[in-house]
Amino acid sequence: MRLPITVILSCLVAFSQTAPRLIHGIAIDAATHAPIADAWVNAGGEIVKTSTNGEFQVKTGATSIDLRARVYNRVTVPAADEMRVPLPSLRIRGLYMSFWAVSSQTMRAGIFETAAKAHLNAVVIDVKGDMGLVGFRTSIPLVAKAGANRVITIPDAPSLIVGLHQRGLYAIARIVTFKDSPLASARPDLAVKMADGSLFADNEHLHWTDPFSQAVWDYNIQIAVAAAKAGFDEVEFDYVRFPDHPGLQFSKESNEANRRQAISGFLTQAQKALNPYNVFLSADIFGYVAWNLNDTGIGQYLEEVAKVVDYISLMLYPSGFRYGIPGLRNPLDDPYRIVHTSLEKAKQRTGSSGVLLRPWLQAFADYAFDHRQFGKPQLSQQIKAAEDAGTDGWLLWNPRNTYPTQTLAELASELWWKEPSQAARH
Repeated sequence: MRLPITVILSCLVAFSQTAPRLIHGIAIDAATHAPIADAWVNAGGEIVKTSTNGEFQVKTGATSIDLRARVYNRVTVPAADEMRVPLPSLRIRGLYMSFWAVSSQTMRAGIFETAAKAHLNAVVIDVKGDMGLVGFRTSIPLVAKAGANRVITIPDAPSLIVGLHQRGLYAIARIVTFKDSPLASARPDLAVKMADGSLFADNEHLHWTDPFSQAVWDYNIQIAVAAAKAGFDEVEFDYVRFPDHPGLQFSKESNEANRRQAISGFLTQAQKALNPYNVFLSADIFGYVAWNLNDTGIGQYLEEVAKVVDYISLMLYPSGFRYGIPGLRNPLDDPYRIVHTSLEKAKQRTGSSGVLLRPWLQAFADYAFDHRQFGKPQLSQQIKAAEDAGTDGWLLWNPRNTYPTQTLAELASELWWKEPSQAARH
């Protein structure tokens, strides 16, 4: 049977549009036109990084190419034989939005108002929260088996992301990783256990899953990929660690070498799975990890995590430094020093200029010392410390999602919002 000439021509055109060709390009700063080294380039599944002079070369039939780099926003551009791809700079300053807050129109509105008035440009949203619940619908079988979808707080994730982007907000999907009561209860074979074989429960009476388990890795990575497909700009793994409790039973011996390999191995697999979606990868780690030269007993070793992720969010809450730091017994006396010195330690150990680091800062009342409120002086000191350290911005944590709008608006004009050209943009 002979095909009509129009069909043949259509096939030839389609073939010419998808036939692999050699593409040469350079990633540049949109404002300065300086080359950007070490940027990720994804061309139809072929993933490379730019050289020290910002250049890349791929052979692909893709019609578009994705790029991203630290302190820049991710972009998707049409493919061409010769390309100069400008990336807009983006320094994150954001707020946490909990699993329950994202479902509340009132709480969302409050956070959006604070972000607008204080010139903030990001929100961190629980897609898998501290209770192990997954707030948006997925087709992942184990999510259904664990009952993790029994409460839906994000009924339409793509629409949520579109709305955030329209507000100029960068969207970070927080995934609480190994603390996971629903999965541990549904699959006891994947759970962390006590010496007598019963399920371990932490101080919040929540169960944990085994960080050595490939099935647990796959479960969390599948949720991360679903978040990337929904449109989130970044996936942030929290509780990406072992529980800090003695005498627990895992599927492997819990020695430092094994723990470190488990955490870095999980993050490496997550990075490979997420790379095709051109999303950033970050990890939340304990503040003391910047100071400790071991894995802090939980598998978090700073240099190894730094090799894998785009951003490290050290939790530098002064209240979390119960034992102080050298020369400062009570962290509440000098929040600036806690944040700045910890970041400088982390920069020295990772060889980073600071752009790898984006700390969590304390926007809630003290719980460890004198229970003082954290108002403008404490917020100002922490934020100034992060700014002075040259980090990729910072994130504010308040579990109740109540942020001092007027205080942050005042601090914006003092610390990070000097003129319109400096406004962070999506």
